Amino acid sequence: MIKFFRSGNPLTVLLLFLYMLFIKFYYLLHPSLYLADGSEGLAYKWLVGWLEGWVGPSPMFFTFLALMLLFVQSLLLTRIVNNHRLFAKDTYLTAMCYLLLTSLLQSWNVFSPALIVNTVMLWIFSSITDLYMRNSARDVSFNIGFALGVCGLFYFPSVLFVALLFLSLLIMRAFRLAEWIIGLLGIICPFYLLGTWLFLTDRWDMIADLVNLRANLPIITDYKVWGALIGTALFFVTGWLMLQRTFKKMLIQGRKIWATVVIYALVATLLPLFSGHFSATYWVLAVMPVSLFAANVFWSITNNTVANAVHILVLAYVIVMQYFSH
Repeated sequence: MIKFFRSGNPLTVLLLFLYMLFIKFYYLLHPSLYLADGSEGLAYKWLVGWLEGWVGPSPMFFTFLALMLLFVQSLLLTRIVNNHRLFAKDTYLTAMCYLLLTSLLQSWNVFSPALIVNTVMLWIFSSITDLYMRNSARDVSFNIGFALGVCGLFYFPSVLFVALLFLSLLIMRAFRLAEWIIGLLGIICPFYLLGTWLFLTDRWDMIADLVNLRANLPIITDYKVWGALIGTALFFVTGWLMLQRTFKKMLIQGRKIWATVVIYALVATLLPLFSGHFSATYWVLAVMPVSLFAANVFWSITNNTVANAVHILVLAYVIVMQYFSH
């Protein structure tokens, strides 16, 4: 199985779609409505309200939409990885790992603000990877900041990804204060525009819903959450350790991109701790960057038997948690 995903053959996309249906079929059998736990932003509330107006409160529709978002995200993430040659050859291992890791926890397959933010973060991550090659990054910095502001309208703690923007600018480029200030202005811009619209339409009372940030230190008692966290953490650490064997042989741009992926994963891990109401669902934000390290695990294991054994072990855990655990 792994050797097929290791290939960069475009026909692998069809296999990837069948793979997604297999590992996520349980969620189609037991569909869930969208997430609404009090941490969502105004834009998310309006979006699900508009969708409900078209299809009604349909769990099947929202679950199917969530799964298709995950599938498209896996392909776009693979495209970014292959375009920047983060592996020696084109591969669909990143897409496979993203679909596999998001199957570790049911709430990671529910339509939520985090899935929308992940979609926007793909564009942001792609823009960050191009910073090294640019003479001036003021326009990119503003665009990334603006996109982060849009993310904040769906899930406010995602504005804390500004730390990723600033640290990426430090890693990719020489320090230029103007680029940092322009990035901050980009983040503020969507909130300013929406606030102006609320004021002009006499909906100023909704302005309080724009900002929803509160530190949490949750006590996690759900063993399924612990299983998902331990699984992703093991792939992250193992993938990073295996990366060290080839890290020094990479081009400078490749090393810098991998460094930003580490920061991306760490910042995304912290975001749910600042939600209005803590939910493990938002840790799906960290699954995307961790998928690159998981892909590196399977890429670095040259013995197909061993790689397949690791894959089957994780796959078996997913199936057991889905069908035989209550």
